[in-house]
Amino acid sequence: MPIRQLSETMINQIAAGEVIERPASVVKELVENALDAGAARVEIVTAGGGLNLIRVTDDGSGIPQNELPLAIARHCTSKLADNIHEIRSLGFRGEALPSIGSVARLSIRSRTANGDSAAEIGIEGGRVSAVKPAAANRGTTVEVRDLFFATPARLKFMKGERAESSATSDVIKRIAIAFPAVRFTLAGSDRSTLELPATDDSPEGRLRRVAQVMGADFPANAIAIDAVRDGVHLAGHVSIPSFSRANALQQYAYVNGRPVRDKLIAGAIRGAFADVLPRDRHAVTVLFLTLDPAIVDVNVHPAKADVRFRDPGLVRGLIVGAIREALANAGIRAATTGAAGMMAAFRPGAASYAHAGPANGHRSYEAAYRASGFAGFDPSRSPQRPLDMGFEHPEPGNGGFGENDQAVFDAGPLHSADARAGQTETAETLLGMALGAARAQVHENYIVAQTRDSLVIVDQHAAHERLVYEALKNALHARAVPSQMLLLPEIVDLPEEDAERLALHSETLARFGLAIERFGPGAVAVRETPSMLGETNVQQLVRDLADEIADNDTVDTLKERLDKIAATMACHGSVRSGRLLKPEEMNALLRQMEATPGSGTCNHGRPTYIELKLADIERLFGRR
Repeated sequence: MPIRQLSETMINQIAAGEVIERPASVVKELVENALDAGAARVEIVTAGGGLNLIRVTDDGSGIPQNELPLAIARHCTSKLADNIHEIRSLGFRGEALPSIGSVARLSIRSRTANGDSAAEIGIEGGRVSAVKPAAANRGTTVEVRDLFFATPARLKFMKGERAESSATSDVIKRIAIAFPAVRFTLAGSDRSTLELPATDDSPEGRLRRVAQVMGADFPANAIAIDAVRDGVHLAGHVSIPSFSRANALQQYAYVNGRPVRDKLIAGAIRGAFADVLPRDRHAVTVLFLTLDPAIVDVNVHPAKADVRFRDPGLVRGLIVGAIREALANAGIRAATTGAAGMMAAFRPGAASYAHAGPANGHRSYEAAYRASGFAGFDPSRSPQRPLDMGFEHPEPGNGGFGENDQAVFDAGPLHSADARAGQTETAETLLGMALGAARAQVHENYIVAQTRDSLVIVDQHAAHERLVYEALKNALHARAVPSQMLLLPEIVDLPEEDAERLALHSETLARFGLAIERFGPGAVAVRETPSMLGETNVQQLVRDLADEIADNDTVDTLKERLDKIAATMACHGSVRSGRLLKPEEMNALLRQMEATPGSGTCNHGRPTYIELKLADIERLFGRR
C-alpha cells in the first residue's frame, strides 16, 4: 500500500483514542478549559453516565466569535507561548475539542465580557457547521451528545452508567481540590448532585475544600506539610498513621496545580509511611508540589496525567523527608474514628466482631515474615526475660546484634531513665499528660489510663513493640550495619548501566553492610552482606537495588529489609499480652509513648491506643 496523507477526520479520531478514553476524560478536558478561562463557577450535567450527554457551563472569559472555528481546529490554542518549557495552564495541546468533535456531536456556545451577543458552532463526527448567533450569558457552554457514536467499537469498552458516573465524579473532586475558590456543581440523570461551594486560596480555605471532597474526618486526623528544598515547595496534608484506607484512591497529588497520578510520588508516599503502615493499608494524602515549569515535563502523554521531573531523586527525597519529619513532630495522636467505633460498639444492639488469631498477632506476622524470605533471625531462639524484655546474646553465626547493641534490649524502654522519671510525678501532673495516669490493667493486655478530659485504652504489646523498634532502629542507624564476609565473592551479571549505578552508590551500600565493587564492564562482585540478613539471595537483592536506583536513585530496598528484620525482632522482644504490669511500669510505658515519634501505631500499622473523650462517655449515659 502506498504512503498517503491521512484525512483530517481520521487524524482527529486517532488523537481522540489517546485523549478521550471515557466520558470522564471529556469532562476533565472541558473543565480544565473552563478553569484556564478564569471561571469562578463551573456546572456539569451528564446523562447516561456521560455517553448520552455532557454539558459544561462556566462564567469565564468566553471565546470571541471569530475564534470559534480555530477553537475546534487541531493544534490551535491560546495557552501556549513560543516556549514549550513554560507551561502554566492546564491545557496547551489544542487537541481536546477537535478530538471530541470527531467522535461525538459537539456544540460550543460562548460570549465574551464585551460581546453584544453570543455565538455558536457545532461539529458532528468531524463535520463542522457554520458559526451562528445565539443567546447566552458571559462564559462558555460546551455540549457533547452521543459520545463515540462515530466510533461504535469504543462503546463496547464502556462500563455501566453507575461506574462512568462515579469516574466523572472522581475527576471533578480531584480537580476541585486544586481550585478551592471555584464553585463546582455536578448533576446526573439519577438526580444526584455533587455541590462544592467556593472557599478561598488560603491554607484554611484549601483544607475546607479538602473536607468537602474527602469528608469531615480528614482534617481532624491530618498533619500539615510545608517544606522547601532546592526551589521545590511541598505543601498539603497527610493523615496520621492510624487513619488509613484499604486502597490508594484517596491519595491526591498536584504539580503546579495540575492533578497527576505519578508513580514516583505514589512510591515516595508509600516509602514515607513504610514504618507505620502495613502493606495492605494506605495513607490519605493531599500534596501540592510547586516548582519551576522548566524542570518538570507535563507533555509526557496527551492525557497529561503523567509528569517527568528533571531531578526525580530531589522530589522523592523531599516528599519522604517532609512526611517523616511531620509525623515525628506531630506528637502522639489517635484517630478520631477509633473513638467513634468504640462509641458504636457500646450502643445497645451493636454487633460484636471477633478477631481471628492471637491477640498480639504473632502467628500472622511471623507467617508473613517467613513468607517474605528473610533469614538470619529466629524468634524461637529469643526467650523473653520477665521484666527487662531483653534478648539473650545471639549465638555466633545466627545474625542478630553485636555486644554493643545488646544494651538496647537489656535496658528496655520500660526501664530507661526518662521513663522512670515519670514515676515521681504527682497524680495531678500525670493527668495533664497526653496519655494521662494509668488506673488499671484489663485482661492482662490493655492499660486503662485517665486524663483530665478523656479515657485512654492502650494495647501494651503493640505500644511496647513500637518503643523497642524505634530504639532498635536508632541503634542500627547510629553506625554502620555489621556485615559478614562471604567465603567466595558473589558475581552478579548486570547491564553495564546498572553496574555503573550500583558503583556510584557503593559507599551508601557499605554503610548498610553490603560491600560491592565493579567486576568488569557488566558485573559487580559482592564481598560482604549485612549480618542481619543471614543467608540471603544476593543475586536478587543486588538486582532489586539496581532497579530501584534506576527508578528513584535511592537504595531504600536494603534499608527496608533491615528495618523489617528489626520490626520482627521488636515484635518478639516486647512485653507480651497476658503480662501483669506494676503501676509504675504502666506509667513508664505511657511516658515513653509520649516521647517516641510514631507511637500511635505499632510496627504493623495497628493502633496502639484509643482515646474516648469524657463528653462522649457522658453522651452514652444520657448526661448531655
